[in-house]
Amino acid sequence: MASFWLVSPSPASPRFLKPSFSLSRTQSAGVSSSSSSSSYNPVTITSSSNPPNTNPYPNASLLLLLGPFSQRRRSWSPSCVNFDLRRQAHVSRNSSSASTGAEKDDDEASAKVAVEGSTWIDLYLPRQARPYAKLARLDKAQALWLYAWPCMWSITLTATPGVHLPDIKMLTLFVFGALVVRGAACTINDLLDRDIDAMVERTKSRPLASGVLTPFQGLCFLGFQLLLGLGLLLQLNNYSRVLGAAWLFLIFTYPLMKRVTYWPQAYLGLMMNWGGLLGWAAVKGTIDPAIMLPLYISGVFWTLVYDTIYAHQDKEDDVKIGVKSTALRFGDSTKKWLTGFGIMCITSLALAGYNAKLGWAYYASLGVASGHLAWQIWTADLSSPLDCNRKFVSNKWFGAIIFIGILLGRLLP
Repeated sequence: MASFWLVSPSPASPRFLKPSFSLSRTQSAGVSSSSSSSSYNPVTITSSSNPPNTNPYPNASLLLLLGPFSQRRRSWSPSCVNFDLRRQAHVSRNSSSASTGAEKDDDEASAKVAVEGSTWIDLYLPRQARPYAKLARLDKAQALWLYAWPCMWSITLTATPGVHLPDIKMLTLFVFGALVVRGAACTINDLLDRDIDAMVERTKSRPLASGVLTPFQGLCFLGFQLLLGLGLLLQLNNYSRVLGAAWLFLIFTYPLMKRVTYWPQAYLGLMMNWGGLLGWAAVKGTIDPAIMLPLYISGVFWTLVYDTIYAHQDKEDDVKIGVKSTALRFGDSTKKWLTGFGIMCITSLALAGYNAKLGWAYYASLGVASGHLAWQIWTADLSSPLDCNRKFVSNKWFGAIIFIGILLGRLLP
């Protein structure tokens, strides 16, 4: 007879196992009547068709048959559920690892982009100095050359034909001067245009427009820049000092031109090429109009070419804001206008070289410079800000070509 024991918490509420075959329950003969009042009441469950129980370990059958039910405090869970839970935990760990790996990759990619997009200012300067360096555009040296080349052209023109190089000390002084003047011009521009810059996608991150620097801090920095400029100007002759003081008027008034005329690029040309007059005067003590006037005019037309291309980057924002530019003035006819400006630029350079009695190497360089201007104008994608900026930056090479031509024209008469 197969038998097993069930433990009931009380006789009033016994727990029974309901098997799939018929069973008969009888009181165990060896149990006294007083045991029914005990907290535990062992009950023998006997099958009527089986022989008497001879198993000396009656609870073993119960343990084998009931499995997880054999202990009251132990919860039962099928093995399939345990397998699913283990699989789910494994998948969860893998998903978590994959998610963590993906986030790590994203962080590394973001850090890489941030480093690649950083300039030397972000990498090497102290944090407090970075906004001022960016206000002076020290991270964009390509535009510095657009200020420096006219100065270097005129200083090189003062060299004695044949054997003498231009004054290296004066060239160095004017390169530093271009750096200071350009920085001051950018500070003045950002102080006056900070509200406009905040509405233009390309300029809204500038220190004053974004609020990183206050206008008072910008004014203090401008005062520092002007003191540096004064220190450089005092090293020149009196005639040059007067020209330098007149330059300040152009620098301070240029940012206002985009509010009143569609030709702010022409005014910018007057301002940026003023250093050419100053360079000749610093060496000669006066101005030779036959040479310097054509050179100055050529610089103005050159500026009209590259800054009109540059202005096409912001033409959509300019329309919304209400500011003016030659890019809006010329519209679809921009390249025709730029072609005319390029022709006038090369013609004026040729006239300046002729009056200065430069050698054949200078005119060879004009041919190369003409090809560079033509490439800029006719390949510029005026609807692409990226290409417009690329063409603008390439003008540092135009200036270098003219400088080398003037130098060789003096050394090889």
